[in-house]
Amino acid sequence: MRTRLLPLALALAVSGGIASSYADQAATSIQIPAQSLASALSQLGQQTSLQLFFSPELVAGKQAPAVSGTLAPEQALQTLLQGSGLTYEISQGTVVLKPAQSAGTLTTGSLELAPTDVKVVGDWLGNAEETVVQNHPGARTVVRREAMVEQGAMNVRDVLRGIPGVQVQDSNGTGGSDIALNVGVRGLTSRLSPRSTVLIDGIPAAFAPYGQPQLSMAPISSGNLDSIDVVRGAGSVRYGPQNVGGVINFVTRAIPEKATGELSTTMETSRHGGWKHIESAFLGGTADNGLGAALLYSGVNGNGYRSSNNGNDIDDVLLKTHWAVTDSDELWLNFHYYDAKADMPGGLTQAQFDDDPYQSDRDHDNFSGRRKDVSLKYLRQIDDLTQFEVQTYYTDSFRGSSIAARDQKTLSSYPRSYHTFAIEPRVSRIFFAGPTTQEVSVGYRYLKEAMHEQSTRLALVDNVPTPAPGSDGHVFQDRTGGTEASAYYIDDKIDVGNWTITPGVRFEHINTDWHERPVIGTDGKPVQEKNRSVTSNEPLPALSVMYHLSDEWKLFANYETSFGSLQYFQLGQGGIGDQTANGLEPEKAKTYEVGTRYNNGTWGGELTAFYIDFDDELQYISNDIGWTNLGATKHQGIEASMHYDLSGLDPRLQGLSANAAFTYTRATYEGEIPGFKGRDLPFYSRQVVNAGLRYQINRWTWNLDAFAQSKQRAPGTGMNKDGSFNGDYITEPSADGQFGDIPGYVTWAARGGYDFGQELSNLKLAAGVKNIFDKQYYTRSSDNNSGIYLGEPRTFYVQASVGF
Repeated sequence: MRTRLLPLALALAVSGGIASSYADQAATSIQIPAQSLASALSQLGQQTSLQLFFSPELVAGKQAPAVSGTLAPEQALQTLLQGSGLTYEISQGTVVLKPAQSAGTLTTGSLELAPTDVKVVGDWLGNAEETVVQNHPGARTVVRREAMVEQGAMNVRDVLRGIPGVQVQDSNGTGGSDIALNVGVRGLTSRLSPRSTVLIDGIPAAFAPYGQPQLSMAPISSGNLDSIDVVRGAGSVRYGPQNVGGVINFVTRAIPEKATGELSTTMETSRHGGWKHIESAFLGGTADNGLGAALLYSGVNGNGYRSSNNGNDIDDVLLKTHWAVTDSDELWLNFHYYDAKADMPGGLTQAQFDDDPYQSDRDHDNFSGRRKDVSLKYLRQIDDLTQFEVQTYYTDSFRGSSIAARDQKTLSSYPRSYHTFAIEPRVSRIFFAGPTTQEVSVGYRYLKEAMHEQSTRLALVDNVPTPAPGSDGHVFQDRTGGTEASAYYIDDKIDVGNWTITPGVRFEHINTDWHERPVIGTDGKPVQEKNRSVTSNEPLPALSVMYHLSDEWKLFANYETSFGSLQYFQLGQGGIGDQTANGLEPEKAKTYEVGTRYNNGTWGGELTAFYIDFDDELQYISNDIGWTNLGATKHQGIEASMHYDLSGLDPRLQGLSANAAFTYTRATYEGEIPGFKGRDLPFYSRQVVNAGLRYQINRWTWNLDAFAQSKQRAPGTGMNKDGSFNGDYITEPSADGQFGDIPGYVTWAARGGYDFGQELSNLKLAAGVKNIFDKQYYTRSSDNNSGIYLGEPRTFYVQASVGF
């Protein structure tokens, strides 16, 4: 582990604190196998609240014995350091390793750290270790791989549903396949996840981060993931601009130090559909020369729970490499290939749903996609106080869909290609100024993207695609465009006493172009050529504050701004000639948070209040209308989560733990739309609850989980194509299934698993059931694949994995 010093430790060093020994801290279960000292110390930091700091040279080539049992953290540390020639100084949970002959004596004063004892943090996301999350000055949740497996997750939607503040809309409409991702945070629109910055190992997952941030194809497979890191506050300066819904970073499995392999599968079925299965494979290791590699594969195949037109064929492959060139230089080179095809069953009218909710009246609707990307990162640790990093990446994406018209008379296809190149350098340096320690980071991102979008149409004659006048398969819509964006940011993480204060600002310069090529339309007339462009220059300030009551208990507050530039679809809709987008304007939001986080190893939790203020929010209405500026909207609420090791109540409860999360959100129109002011925005629940029990005894693991959400609105707008309103806020179900309230529901899930251990190739077997009581629930869509979409019924699954 090449540990870098957290600013909290620096604050303790400079301002002084009351020294305390951790020998009297409550003992906890610690399981660390014999291995290199660096890896053992890393695991100790993950399993306890100790924050460990040392230079790589101190631990290079040293081995640590196994530590197993219920021990105080400092006892475990002493065991790991036996025979290493190292000792340590400790204060308020911060540990600094030193050679035994030069170690000072800890007194009741402050822990003295020379500048050469510290290292710059640099990357705010990283691998999201527990100590990093604990000291993040905003709402943040990390879900580890073990929890994903125990949920029986077939996709990332299953995992995200359990995170406070995050709401997942089931597959629907043009996002109605297993390839799409529909995630909304804090009442923001969930259709294709347009308002969160979604990353894969720090690389944008969207086809085009500025011009097409929607994830109708999300190239992410749960089988390849090590964790999911959701930052809902205090991230816009580093990871802007379009992240009013926070940052979601999907972290793939890391390259191991020792040669390691694993094969796993999960198979599920319901009584209405066929078998769907996910297979995953992992192989990796690191050579003595510091060169490491890992090959990851995850594939999903089979049919879902609908009776027809719901097949899946998804393949996701990653090759990750890492080379520690010197003690100060590191290189990462990753290759990613994703190929997928999935059917879209289609929405149902109310009458069709009442007759058979598992049916599909669409035989041709499908979605396919492919993505190839490569990323290169170079890290130079110039000295203990200075770090330079540069990351560059290139993505080549294609997505295509075939969707029948509502009257089932034509079948349209939408082939679209996107290319993105970016380079992101950053320099971080620690400064000591009076009683403060400051880490200043200066970064830049240059990103260039290009798109090509087309549309064709065939007639459906007796449900067979057939060339006909006006629908003969020719390209009737042909559009190109691109975005060139430069972003500059600077932030200063200031530690003084028990405070960590981080002001920062990001400046975005964005230029987006859109071109309508002249072609022959479906009416046989030439389509007028159009050229549109929009330029935005936006400063995005932010400020976060954290007060460290102790290592376990933190208070935080933050303010940040987020900017959403106009996208290709928005530039292309409406308007006359080269006029832009029927008067659409970019959106800007201000987000405020205040909260607290506590974790003492036995129990912990997080409580956050949030408020998001839009001056003129952009909202997708329908495929006919497209996007419009709704005017002012407000999103406010509370997020709470907790976990508790029940053995703290009674030793006989060893292995039993509980967790729960609750979110209350109120997202409303505040503009001047007649009949809509103060009403709820569509497709979010005001209350969402998650709760679970986990019991681990010997080699058995048992899980019981519940999920509940309150009703949602799907009101329609009564909007005309010219942007005016003539309708009511609809709450009663409409006959076509598009509009009306969506009832809330509660589902339960259970799982049991057994670990056979190393003597049987680390074989693990498990079985479980989702939606135990077969609760019927649904969502709606108002796009060109509109109607009612049934949620997952009672589903049984089995799991198996072996490792070597």
